[in-house]
Amino acid sequence: MMKIRLLVVVVTLCISMGTWAQNILDSMPYAVVHQDTAITMLLESKNGGAEAHEVEIDGYRVQVYSSNRQQVAKAEAMTLEQRLHQSLDVSVYVQYMPPFWKVRLGDFVSYEQAQEYKEKVIGIFPEIQGDTYVVRDKIHVIQ
Repeated sequence: MMKIRLLVVVVTLCISMGTWAQNILDSMPYAVVHQDTAITMLLESKNGGAEAHEVEIDGYRVQVYSSNRQQVAKAEAMTLEQRLHQSLDVSVYVQYMPPFWKVRLGDFVSYEQAQEYKEKVIGIFPEIQGDTYVVRDKIHVIQ
């Protein structure tokens, strides 16, 4: 009888955890990238008219925010993303890597490129200097 009660409790917990996980996944953010048609035309001419496509490789990004304070981290990350998107000329990525919300910038092939951009960002936004780092990440490049 005790084994049956334990089984019922375990099954109930598994079902409720699955529902909770699905709710978290449904509320995760996504980013929409708007690209000028001139960029597409330039890339196609560089590739001899062939269709350019995006690939993911190992590279670097500039991390400007990371927090695991669940009550406010998502809102802070989204607000910072909007602010940076208006002021900077690179892609801004908001990522949820449990339990952290992170905001990262750019798609840099080399550490040196990312470091240069980090200095540029700190020049524009000196208040985030203490939270700004170059990190390894999967990046998107056009080929």
